[in-house]
Amino acid sequence: MRRKKSGFKSRRENRLAYIFMSPWLLGFVVLTVIPFFFTIYLSLHRVSLSFVFGWEFVPVGFDNFASAFLRNTDFTPALISFFVMLATYIPVIVIVAFLLALALNSRVRFKSGFRSIFFLPAIALSGPTMHRLMDAGTTQVFSLRGIFVYDIIWEYSPLIANAFSYLFENFVLVLWFTGIPIVLFINGLQKIGEQILEAAQIDGATGWQILWKIIIPIIKPIALTVTIFAIVQLSVFAVNPVYELILEMMDNTLDGMGHAATFSLVYSIIVLMFIGIGLFIFRTRRDER
Repeated sequence: MRRKKSGFKSRRENRLAYIFMSPWLLGFVVLTVIPFFFTIYLSLHRVSLSFVFGWEFVPVGFDNFASAFLRNTDFTPALISFFVMLATYIPVIVIVAFLLALALNSRVRFKSGFRSIFFLPAIALSGPTMHRLMDAGTTQVFSLRGIFVYDIIWEYSPLIANAFSYLFENFVLVLWFTGIPIVLFINGLQKIGEQILEAAQIDGATGWQILWKIIIPIIKPIALTVTIFAIVQLSVFAVNPVYELILEMMDNTLDGMGHAATFSLVYSIIVLMFIGIGLFIFRTRRDER
């Protein structure tokens, strides 16, 4: 009888769980799964709007993909610019957010005020606001071009030199993206038990050893969450050249919808590749088993 009651209770709890999950599942299917497959469908067609026949879908196979890389002169440079932006922004955002979270989690005065200051851009900034600030030049600090260090790096690798120059010229913009990552890191740091840190200090561990042997291994899952969040945030923000190009192609009613879908698929593959790199870097021993 007890087994029957426990089995009935378990099935009832499962049904209740699916009932509570049903709004999210419905939204995921309607807003994510169906648009994803429809995007694949659009990428294989030339889509145009006619005043007589409405939307017309002409199958073209993989011609849109060939056109994106061979005939379109804007997509490949925008994709390279986005690749450089992620490769330079993401490591700096994660490292700077972690260091600031360590400082704000320590015993300093006006911690709440500093946390509010760093988190404020995440609330105030939007697409139009960001464009106005960038046009006004408020996101740029200084240019490395002409400095001897930049010239030395340029002699070694022009690509690395341009990446460093791009990063320092927009370092204020990078700091604006650290608001939510700082909060996530602080949340993870506050969950580290003080008993562990005190035991390490009693055993003679230095602050540097505690950082590398205790804090960083514990905070690794939070770093993975921060990395994925930063990648997704940059991927859909107004400063992204590929995102702007996709929006521009969507407004083209002659044949832009198919190209926009193609750009979106290639773009999604690049974003997923960076997420995979983040999963590989911040994997734990449990994940390797």
